[in-house]
Amino acid sequence: MSKSIDIERVQQFNSLDFLAKQVVEGFITGLHKSPFHGFSVEFAEHRLYNPGEATRFIDWKLFARTDKLFVKKFEEETNLRCRIIIDNSSSMYFPVRKNLGFESPNKILFSVYSAAALIHLMNKQRDAVGLSLFSEDIDFHTVERSSTVHTKYLYNELEKLLISGKPPSSVETDISRSLHSIAELIHKRSLVIIFSDMLDDFNNLDEVFGSLQHLRHYEHEVVLFHVTDKNLEEELDLDNRPYRFTDMETGEEIKLNPVEIKERYIEQFAALKKELKERCSMYRIDYVEADINKGFDNVLVSYLLKRKKLY
Repeated sequence: MSKSIDIERVQQFNSLDFLAKQVVEGFITGLHKSPFHGFSVEFAEHRLYNPGEATRFIDWKLFARTDKLFVKKFEEETNLRCRIIIDNSSSMYFPVRKNLGFESPNKILFSVYSAAALIHLMNKQRDAVGLSLFSEDIDFHTVERSSTVHTKYLYNELEKLLISGKPPSSVETDISRSLHSIAELIHKRSLVIIFSDMLDDFNNLDEVFGSLQHLRHYEHEVVLFHVTDKNLEEELDLDNRPYRFTDMETGEEIKLNPVEIKERYIEQFAALKKELKERCSMYRIDYVEADINKGFDNVLVSYLLKRKKLY
């Protein structure tokens, strides 16, 4: 496994060509028919002119090129505060693989690479970003900044997760307590992005969503990336033979043939996802499925679409 973030691979997500292919035609109101122009740095610094506004802030050079009236945003209009929160509990280190890496990540690596790409995009847009890691409680937390030094600091912390490759011990998740604590530390309205497999006590959803509602109470916009290995965790796609299953958070073991429980298991996991989606919708939280086998496109596009809505 690589001992550091593959910067060249992460940087590809800054490519306009790459992102343009992922965006639905017509979503972005840009200067041309291409749906991607609205994500460029240039137009992140402008907004459409509203009739009745003072004309002294109109960008006439841009008008000459586009025949559309745009005004330059002021600094407070341009910058967004973003908070990336990563679940660092033991279950996030599933699946256990001999050759972990960019092309074959487990859930924590997927979350780290996704966060790395998002930080590059946020830096490109001059947004301030902060990082929080949690398991049983908050393991790491920074303020939001946009400086180069701060960005390097965030990458250094993310690299530690990559180098480690495994949790120091069996660490259970306490999503509700951690998110409640983080909510009290974020004093200014922010876009909060959470990466978690949501494998807390399934009977504890009221408390989990109480903590998410805590974030909404402080008027944060929240995007929840539900990180899973869909083949293994949702569909139980395993051979017809006995397996020894170990709970990565409690260490408990059970031996069984997955074929015997597959149908019931799939039903229960589907029911859990349905409830997560419904509750997120109820609390106006963006729920996004993040299958670690599908690459990072959905994560990046979901972030950009959310950012576009906010501006």
